Amino acid sequence: MILKQNEFLALLTGFGLLLTGCTTTMMGVAAPDNLPVKTPEIVTETAPPSYVGIDENVYHSITDGETASDTVVSPNNAKKSDPPNLSLAEPNPKSAQEMLDEALEFCRDSQDYWQRGELEKAVEALDQAYLMILEVEPEDDFKLIQEKEDLRFMISKRILEIYASRNIVVNGNHNAIPLDMNRHVQAEIKRFTVGVEKNFFLSSLKRSGRYRSQIVAELKEAGLPEELSWLPLIESGFKVKALSRARALGLWQFIPSTGYKFGLKRDRYIDERMDPDKATRAAIAYLKELHNIFGDWTTVLAAYNCGEGRVLRVIKTQNVNYLDNFWDLYERLPRETARYVPRFLATLHILNTPEKYGIDLAQIDSPITYETATINRQIHLRDAAKVLGITETTLREMNPELRYKILPPTSYDLKIPTGTSSQLLAKIESVRKTALPQPAYVYHRVRSGETLSTIARRYRTSVARIKRANNLRSSHFIRAGKRLKIPHRGYSYASQTKSPQKHSGPLPDYHVVRRGDSLWNIARKYGTTTQAIQKLNGLTGTHLYKGQRLKIAVTPAPQQTGDMKTYQVQSGDSPFKIAQAHQMPLDRFLKINRLSPRSTIYPGQQVYVE
Repeated sequence: MILKQNEFLALLTGFGLLLTGCTTTMMGVAAPDNLPVKTPEIVTETAPPSYVGIDENVYHSITDGETASDTVVSPNNAKKSDPPNLSLAEPNPKSAQEMLDEALEFCRDSQDYWQRGELEKAVEALDQAYLMILEVEPEDDFKLIQEKEDLRFMISKRILEIYASRNIVVNGNHNAIPLDMNRHVQAEIKRFTVGVEKNFFLSSLKRSGRYRSQIVAELKEAGLPEELSWLPLIESGFKVKALSRARALGLWQFIPSTGYKFGLKRDRYIDERMDPDKATRAAIAYLKELHNIFGDWTTVLAAYNCGEGRVLRVIKTQNVNYLDNFWDLYERLPRETARYVPRFLATLHILNTPEKYGIDLAQIDSPITYETATINRQIHLRDAAKVLGITETTLREMNPELRYKILPPTSYDLKIPTGTSSQLLAKIESVRKTALPQPAYVYHRVRSGETLSTIARRYRTSVARIKRANNLRSSHFIRAGKRLKIPHRGYSYASQTKSPQKHSGPLPDYHVVRRGDSLWNIARKYGTTTQAIQKLNGLTGTHLYKGQRLKIAVTPAPQQTGDMKTYQVQSGDSPFKIAQAHQMPLDRFLKINRLSPRSTIYPGQQVYVE
């Protein structure tokens, strides 16, 4: 039944006392004289897991041979049919730990009542639990102090949960997602069907076929509404690599911290936020936790988008009937979150009657089918695809969590087309090993008057990347003479519009200065020194201008010996690929060919390799 107004005011007052740590019992808030006092029965059942992160086994454990129905669940060894004694007639001789254990049992009983929709009994059980912890005096025992505060917090959360879910429970539809229709939902339906987001909706719907069948299976197993399988359409458009401005990634848009909380691994090789299966299981765990807190799915969806903390802060400023109408809460949420729920409801309305909105469900992609092969070799997906006789793109779509398309050095379950595992495992030892690409760096000596921003512009990089590479905390102070490591975006590739040119033999005697050049990197490129270039060109300083021609003192190139040979650059080659193919350190390859990380190589060019 729905809580009466005066009863709920008493409930909210108690909730405020709990949050502030006040030691005044909720029972001290008197209800009107005309309201009957009910003494519900305490029914002991196996309670669902607590949602506040408390290990309930700390407070109570059932010994072998003892069942839940045998467990003492109320003060004074009350049986299941005995009503709770809400008075404090006699001092309780039990220890502080035993009293905390009994308080936890009352919290479990409250959860049972809540699940059955008996809200008044649930609140009274929480009252009794709070009454018990007020008697506990842990003194200097830190463990008991922490347990008491954890219980206090649990009770406050349960009160919020009971109030938030009261309409859903009364209607007997605890797990349903209410399909509200109002002007907010209608506006989103219009955007998806005839407005500016129609193409986004249709392309997202098409991609959904790749992953949704597996998502539905996971939701059924978890006992959650199947309609939640459409949540990735709003979150990411069913793109496994979708990245938001808040750095949320993947189908379910996890930020790194939340992903870590729910078991999603992230390192140099993989980011499991992009793994559809693992991210789905993590999302289900998060949704279940949020549903335990808020009790109704509209609020859960809002909390999933902007975080439960933000929603709870908004709730604290609301009037007492805030969840009788979710759209009161809607008006106080951030705009992105406020649109999130009506966008999801609009999606459900459209897909429930697709013919009404002219949506063709036959255009949906087929599910991705695969099997796994355990690989213990660090290889590139490109090489594995060649062995399997498929495209690299196909293999990449099956393994989107691989950040650089390279398997980690440890054991890894690679997803491959069904029926091809024996083919790959038979040839895996012949597939060459591949290392992660290394970032390209040059070094810069800070001169008087320079700032990080001017240095960043000079090398066409960003201040943030320079700070990260040099572990700098401030961008406003650098010392003249300091040697900075300057990261580049990687290696230059041959332009597809230029005709092939051969650059065998000695390097040119002149260098034309380009934007970003300095004496230091020119000298490094040609294997000489800045002093030699200055002396040869009569320079008294280090200032250069674009288009300036500099004489270069070129030393003879290393001659081919038994340990050195030449290699003709092919289309698509880079210094890193060539060095890797010939098992050379990149620095060594660059040095013997007088190249820098920014040098451009061309198809047909002759380079030295070992």
